[in-house]
Amino acid sequence: MSGDARKTAEGLAYLSGFGNEHSSEAVTGALPEGRNSPQRAPLGLYAEQLSGTAFTEPRAHNRRSWLYRIRPSAAHPAFTRAGNGAIRTAPFGESVPDPNRLRWNPLPKPPAGTDFVAGLWTLGGNGDATQRTGMAVHLYHATASMERVFSDSDGELLIVPERGGLLLRTEFGLLHAEPGQVALIPRGVRFRVELLDSDARGYVCENYGAPFQLPDLGPIGANGLANARDFMAPVAAYEDDADVPGPVEVVNKFCGNLWTAQYDHSPLDVVAWHGNHVPYVYDLRRFNVIGTISYDHPDPSIFTVLTSPSDTPGLAGVDFVVFAPRWLVGEDTFRPPYFHRNVMSEYMGLIEGAYDAKAEGFVPGGGSLHNMMSAHGPDRETFDRASAAELKPQRIDDGLAFMFETRWPVTLAPQAARAEHLQARYDDVWQGLERHFRPLH
Repeated sequence: MSGDARKTAEGLAYLSGFGNEHSSEAVTGALPEGRNSPQRAPLGLYAEQLSGTAFTEPRAHNRRSWLYRIRPSAAHPAFTRAGNGAIRTAPFGESVPDPNRLRWNPLPKPPAGTDFVAGLWTLGGNGDATQRTGMAVHLYHATASMERVFSDSDGELLIVPERGGLLLRTEFGLLHAEPGQVALIPRGVRFRVELLDSDARGYVCENYGAPFQLPDLGPIGANGLANARDFMAPVAAYEDDADVPGPVEVVNKFCGNLWTAQYDHSPLDVVAWHGNHVPYVYDLRRFNVIGTISYDHPDPSIFTVLTSPSDTPGLAGVDFVVFAPRWLVGEDTFRPPYFHRNVMSEYMGLIEGAYDAKAEGFVPGGGSLHNMMSAHGPDRETFDRASAAELKPQRIDDGLAFMFETRWPVTLAPQAARAEHLQARYDDVWQGLERHFRPLH
């Protein structure tokens, strides 16, 4: 944490648009014109392609970027195994999927000097990272900025800050993410996390499957939900030898394990780049909420920000859903989220305030897991209050919650199943829901 980092973060410029073919250069003339890999790249740089999808995937889904860097990524020593800390990866074979409804308090504060990677703690997940299917839910709590550099070969990382701002130094440039915003780091992109406050905590969705994309809008039409132009990509910025004297530790997550190498230079040395496999930051309050203006409550899929599609249309490997500030105006309608059993599995977190379906116990930094077909819905207090409320237009602006929704059950990492911050007797929130049935005859 430093005033310089905060000043840097707040003064950043960005490129606008999700999925765009962006281009940027930190030094004029660093980008070649008319070709990707000239015989001699400009300014003595090395041309290198970073492929986030297979070469032959359809153009609409293909992700790749060309990087023009001081040294090629190939110039590094051998990696050696490092300890995994509290990071776990699918397949989660140490536990069996649990049908019970579960809820956790926030992660306890870690020791001083804990950086973002050391502060990652895996709750669970599904699929198989080696087969590029499924996802994992992590939380983080950090008390120090990273001095090392991290990359994830297993999947892309959707970082959801809940407390404390982050400055993310990536190969493509710098991103600033505060609570209420999210940052998306594509698979394989190297980055460093600097804290802008005394400590930072939040959530991470590690998506092993197809890269996140904006959901199709169907009958909604051409506009609404997350607008592509509100996703901000970095402009090129690089580190040279004078900026980072001495060796740089680079940590790579590969097939579930952490590997480390000591580079003699910073790998964040990209002077120019172009492409669409790029990191982003997005402000959740820019989400254009679509909802009922007549009656009933829409399915929460209407709040999808990003989706990772599977081989079955409409069945996502993981959806990222946000419950953003909005108006409720439905007539003769129970307005909180309804009682529900879902073929999809839902992990929900809270960024700030309160969630309108849970009066108590669901706190910022905490989370709940409702696995496939686990019955859930508003607690007794919320049900009683909403059933008797006057149905005038109601503004929901005192909370910001989100959900990672996935096609498969989320199997817990053993550390999550036995965690001290796992709430006991979560089922009790539904006790006391009285019988109101009164036969007419």
